[in-house]
Amino acid sequence: MAAGNAVVAKPADQTPLIAALAIEHLLAAGVPATALQFLPGDGTIGAALTADARVAGVAFTGSTATALTIRRSMAQHLSPTAPLIAETGGLNAMLVDSTALPEQAVRDILSSAFQSAGQRCSALRCLYVQEDVADTITEMLFGAMDELALGDPWLMATDIGPVIDAGAKRGIAEYIAAARAEGRVLKDLAAPAGTFIAPTVLSVGGIADMPREIFGPVLHIARFKADEIDAVLASISATGYGLTFGLHSRIDRLVQRVVEKLPVGNIYVNRNQIGAVVGSQPFGGEGLSGTGPKAGGPHYLARFTSAPVPGAVAVAVADATQTTVEMASRALAESKPKPIGQSLDLPGPTGESNRLTLTRRAPLLCLGPGAETARQQAKAVEALGGHAVEVPGLPPKALATLSGFAGALWWGDEAQGRAHAAALATRPGPILPLIAAPDLGHAWLERHLCIDTTASGGNAQLLASAGA
Repeated sequence: MAAGNAVVAKPADQTPLIAALAIEHLLAAGVPATALQFLPGDGTIGAALTADARVAGVAFTGSTATALTIRRSMAQHLSPTAPLIAETGGLNAMLVDSTALPEQAVRDILSSAFQSAGQRCSALRCLYVQEDVADTITEMLFGAMDELALGDPWLMATDIGPVIDAGAKRGIAEYIAAARAEGRVLKDLAAPAGTFIAPTVLSVGGIADMPREIFGPVLHIARFKADEIDAVLASISATGYGLTFGLHSRIDRLVQRVVEKLPVGNIYVNRNQIGAVVGSQPFGGEGLSGTGPKAGGPHYLARFTSAPVPGAVAVAVADATQTTVEMASRALAESKPKPIGQSLDLPGPTGESNRLTLTRRAPLLCLGPGAETARQQAKAVEALGGHAVEVPGLPPKALATLSGFAGALWWGDEAQGRAHAAALATRPGPILPLIAAPDLGHAWLERHLCIDTTASGGNAQLLASAGA
């Protein structure tokens, strides 16, 4: 609505009441009913919306599987270049090394894993603890868990409320029961009657042992040796998810190492990894964790607008030759864009550092139609600071098999565009867009780093400022 659009708001079928209350407040504040419609219901409602050609774009928060279903429906029914902004959660990890302050680490593990009964997309799912301090950390963590109160969320004394419904409880309980049968339950609590799941800690060899995201108060713990940090980071990257990551360490070079190696949207150092604040911590992931741009970031609003495609190149052109998959693969392999762009320090509370860094995405394919159109598309991408590869005449089916690109531009007829969109929608892995008018969010990834500068016992920023 801020960008001038009319909106159909379809909440998850488990959350109609809170959504209805939000809509009521917006309408009471003066938003016209012609600009905002509330449409609760189950998945059939969402399926009907994403199959209606009158819908110009979709913003979605939920599972990766559902996002992929939406993408395929959009490719079949909506404009081929209709945007999908998806935030899809992930297997979020935290690493605690031997220099971490145990009390602070345990405080942040508790809130990251169990607050809101673990029902946050940013919640901690897999905790890596250096073996030198693992016994101390786990003993303190288990003791702190014993103090948690489960019950009615309306009561101030309650720490953990229920999971969202009986279906969620059943799926999480079955997962814990399977782990219990394998002897992997390290700690759990008694749960009251109702749809409660007690905070539970399971042992794993590493994040690769987790078959999927468990959306509830279930924490997996793995131990690592000091010389295995690179292997741990590689295993986290290998999951394909990239939403949040937490690090507890007092070694600055380890922070830099993590930032350089992990493709993660939001990294939190020496604090919890939930509760991003708009304006200080723009939120959103990459890879299997979402499409970008970040909510609350500088590129978000533009995605809800559209620009006209240049008329001189909007007509389909017959290509004299077809770009082969081999040629396209070679062009992608030979493209070596500079990865890092600018960094921006963002405001935040005293004692906290917030920095947003722009990293170039993988190249965007310029499909044309026609060589001249592809050249103009490449110029449009490069004007944004992005990287483009011109592949006019590339068959749509090739988009389902190529790798190493972040999306594709198409300025031709709708029928051919739909074939390109359908091919992109069938790809395994991250959701990739078919783009008419590229924006900065198509060219750049946004990665945010939040550091609690007081964690070592004092505010280093204030001390340095006073010394100057």
